[in-house]
Amino acid sequence: MKVPFVSFKIMEKELNNEIVNAFQRVFEKSWYILGNENVCFENNFASYCGVKNCVGVGNGLDALYLSLKALGIGEGDEVIVPSNTYIATALAVTLNGATPVFVEPDIRTYNINADRIESAITYKTKAIMPVHLYGQACDMDSIVQIADKYGLYIVEDCAQAHGAIYKGKKVGSFGTAAGFSFYPGKNLGALGDGGAVVTDSSELAEKIRALRNYGSDYKYHNIYIGSNARLDELQAAFLDAKLPHLDRMNEARRQIAEKYLNGISNKNIILPYVEKYNVPVWHIFAIRTQRRDELESYLSQHEIQTSKHYPIPIHLQECYKNLRYTKGDFPIAEEISHTELSIPMYYGMTDEEINYVIDVINSFK
Repeated sequence: MKVPFVSFKIMEKELNNEIVNAFQRVFEKSWYILGNENVCFENNFASYCGVKNCVGVGNGLDALYLSLKALGIGEGDEVIVPSNTYIATALAVTLNGATPVFVEPDIRTYNINADRIESAITYKTKAIMPVHLYGQACDMDSIVQIADKYGLYIVEDCAQAHGAIYKGKKVGSFGTAAGFSFYPGKNLGALGDGGAVVTDSSELAEKIRALRNYGSDYKYHNIYIGSNARLDELQAAFLDAKLPHLDRMNEARRQIAEKYLNGISNKNIILPYVEKYNVPVWHIFAIRTQRRDELESYLSQHEIQTSKHYPIPIHLQECYKNLRYTKGDFPIAEEISHTELSIPMYYGMTDEEINYVIDVINSFK
């Protein structure tokens, strides 16, 4: 049996009419940038996240970059980020001229360890950027408490956690601002690139609206050094068509995860740990083993596709050699990087596929 790492076939079949109607609506209007589709999606997604404002942007990196820029974070400033995350988190800091300061994750949840944040704060620190990695929320109570104590901004990286819940509240509603990615593989994915910033601050939202559009508050009037980072009408329409189905599809992912958690019994495998106060959305189902490459090959032989998140930690990437980190500086991130393997997780997986993955993993010696 072949089991892909991800498949959109079932979702696309179910939503075909809504997606086609969304395309037709935009096409007939002949309005493709910053129109009513964008406004509708922004309003609906803000309401979904439990915040006052949403600003559609070009992608998840734009969302984080513009959030920091709008907060005035730049050269000479520091932003605390997890050592275990996708590189876009750190790039958003660097692109603003600031310096990412890495903090190790909790080895159980893979999210930033809140107990380690305070020791990383200096007089240059301006913000904390927690990443709700793989779809599970960070320890936001502790992070909010630290931010309040030191007068720091919180910019949540929610790129993998659309709809994830922490103590009854959705991620994206805890910080000064939050960035989302709508890359096609996300739980809420566009049919191309897309992103959004959500925030309760109307002032911050208006600034980001200008920054995404060449720094312009109205045509030919530019108040900031901005960029072209807009969410186009077509992607906004597609996202708005898919948004009402997000919770249902997230629940299906939870059911798949529950079967994995209950069914995988191989002693060589470390399963994901879920904090009791979290309701994750399982963008990624990440297992760990000291024999990662062997398991990867074994599953491939059985036609089960996998992926690795992330095989080279950020501090060892060539683009960050100027920070002068070396191997061993962040041992927990490095441990995760060479033991993590992501197994198939997507809406529409059949019980037959799930059980096959479980059986093959359990047969790995």
